Amino acid sequence: MNAYVDTSAILALEFGEPGAPRARESIDRASKLISSNLMEAEVWAVMHRQGMQLDPKIISDVDWITPNRPLTDEFELVLSAGYLRGADLWHVAVALFASPDPNQISFITLDTRQREVARKIGFQT
Repeated sequence: MNAYVDTSAILALEFGEPGAPRARESIDRASKLISSNLMEAEVWAVMHRQGMQLDPKIISDVDWITPNRPLTDEFELVLSAGYLRGADLWHVAVALFASPDPNQISFITLDTRQREVARKIGFQT
């Protein structure tokens, strides 16, 4: 099954955070990883803030999704399931853009609120 991967999962792997084993298992199960290119910017920013060099291999298996239209419908659907801050909202909306039927894709995140909203919409988390 394809999976949308959020920045929190990638960074957990990079920094060995407590949720890293769960994220690794979910990523390894995915037949294809997708994400918004916002994730790339977020990873670069965190690595820079930490004074670390980004190893491009940590995101090399990701297929980037770049919406070609406003995501108004997706934002409304996501927010009807619960409030998310801007970047978290964007990631869930882009996952919906990539897979309008959320039952057909999993959403990999370590952010509790984002996971709850994604689950309410129908993503496997």
